[in-house]
Amino acid sequence: MSITVRYFAGARAAAGRAEEALPAVGCLDDLVAELRDRHGETLGAVLAVSSFLVDGLAWHDRRNPIPSGATVDVLPPFAGG
Repeated sequence: MSITVRYFAGARAAAGRAEEALPAVGCLDDLVAELRDRHGETLGAVLAVSSFLVDGLAWHDRRNPIPSGATVDVLPPFAGG
């Protein structure tokens, strides 16, 4: 199975794409490592300060397994008023 990763704002700019499909990974820490390997330290720096949603739910435990077929949203800090 696979997962879909969707990037927003600065994460989209750092990844150079809005979304991508990846082979299923174990947990969020594994996904972050995979994305850093694929896209480099610029995205790695964004991921370090980002929040994550898995199928629309906030994912706080980075060791909790990500289900196959899930959609993971990468949400960097947003500015605005």
